Amino acid sequence: MPESLMSLFPPVVPNRHGMLAVDALHTIYWEECGNPDGLPVLFLHGGPGAGLSPQHRRFFNPLHYRVILFDQRGAGKSTPLGECRDNTTQLLIADIERLRVQFGVRQWLVFGGSWGSTLALAYGEAHPEACLGFILRGIFLCTRAEIDWFIHGVQWFYPELYEEFVAPIPLDERADLLGAYARRIASDDPAVYLPAARSWSRFEGRRVYLLPQPDDGPNDALDLGVGRLESHYMANLGFFSEDQLLRELGRVAHLPALIVQGRYDVICPPLAAHRLHQAWPGARLRMIADAGHGALERGIATALVAATEQFRRGGRFD
Repeated sequence: MPESLMSLFPPVVPNRHGMLAVDALHTIYWEECGNPDGLPVLFLHGGPGAGLSPQHRRFFNPLHYRVILFDQRGAGKSTPLGECRDNTTQLLIADIERLRVQFGVRQWLVFGGSWGSTLALAYGEAHPEACLGFILRGIFLCTRAEIDWFIHGVQWFYPELYEEFVAPIPLDERADLLGAYARRIASDDPAVYLPAARSWSRFEGRRVYLLPQPDDGPNDALDLGVGRLESHYMANLGFFSEDQLLRELGRVAHLPALIVQGRYDVICPPLAAHRLHQAWPGARLRMIADAGHGALERGIATALVAATEQFRRGGRFD
């Protein structure tokens, strides 16, 4: 077993799972695991478009938590895969509320990493009365500066990866790389969208961890979900106004929160976590000195499990 996975609880299978039609186009996959009478927690995956993994269930003690997870619109087992129509942050928030009502949850702990941290904050600011607190990892506030870093700034650390990402785009389109990729990935022609989605996904995936990881090989479903939805959301600035999540933070500032951030995260650099912590004095920040962006890196996984254990014991973070 990889050392990072030893920090997690043993594998669990869902007690139940299903599909929920949220409108005429989208149907989302959901699952519930752990103790049906336990403390409710909502898990929000990253991307957008990355979908769930069985490892995501393992951050929570199954004897004490009632864990509710779902694939967001266009991601994972939700259908249609990679669909960008009727896919906005505000609609994702509405989906979360439908799930909360379906499961009969009054309040829950909200847990999200990367884009999941973005959605967790947006959801909490829309529905603070439904939240017990937050565990957030790899903070992404979806500002113009963060999006520019994701596309361009990373070349300072991964110049060869950036060159590979830019290479398929003609010179006359390179002034707007995000737009060039978004147009290609949104194409109806597999000969156009698949190479672009693979390139986008590889550009992100090869810089997730501080240390290189084995290549799992091609995964067209994952690449399509990630490529289409990430480029769609970034092109629309996450469907936020600039710095909206910090400007509206007062709606959740009374709630407990823990921020876990990798010091060498080159996808969501630490400045966003620092800014969030500065704006949220009651939140706790755990800067992991030897980690990048990956939730399963040893230091990050250990900190996340410690956070869920601390919260279920006392409803707060020290």
